Amino acid sequence: MEHAFPSGAVALDFVGTLRARRNAVPWDMLGSPESLDSWFRESGTTDGGTNCKASDVEEAVALREAIYLLVTARLANESYDEEALALVNRAASTPPAIPQLTPAGRRIEATPQQALSSVARDAIDILSGVDMPLLKECANPECTQIYIDRSRGARREWCAMDPCGNKIKAAAYRARKRAGKASVRP
Repeated sequence: MEHAFPSGAVALDFVGTLRARRNAVPWDMLGSPESLDSWFRESGTTDGGTNCKASDVEEAVALREAIYLLVTARLANESYDEEALALVNRAASTPPAIPQLTPAGRRIEATPQQALSSVARDAIDILSGVDMPLLKECANPECTQIYIDRSRGARREWCAMDPCGNKIKAAAYRARKRAGKASVRP
C-alpha cells in the first residue's frame, strides 16, 4: 500500500495525503495522476482506475486544502473560510461514485470528479454529523493527521501507533532514561 488510512474517515485520510504539513518541506502523497488514482483505489473510493490527469491532481489538492481549512476551523471553533466552503460544496454537488452489483460482487467505478465528490460528501458528513466532536489532531508535532477518536474515554493521542505513537513513546522513554542517569551521578 502506498497510502496510509489511520483516521477512520475517507475525507480525513485524504487531508492526510499532505504529511508533515508544518515542516519546512511537507511530503505530498498526491504528486502525480498515478498517485491520485492509487489513493482512490486504496481508500475504497473506487475499485478501478479513474484515469486521472494532471488537472485532476490540481483539483484534488485544492479540495484537500479546502477540507483541511474547514476541519481546522471547526477544531478551533472558528468560522468557516467562505472559499473553502464553496469549493467543498461545489465538489459535493457532482454525482458521487456509485457502487454497482456485478456477478463477481460489488464494484465501484468513477471519474475523478465523482471520486472527489464522494470525498467532499464524506467531509460534509463528518463536519455536520455526530463524529464532529470526536475530531482530534495527532499529538506528534511532526504529524498533522486529523482523526476521529472513537477510543474509550476519547483518550487516543496519535493518529496511529505506527509510526506516531511509537515514536513519541520511544522518545519519552529515552528522556526518562537520560533523566534517571543524570540524577544518579554523584
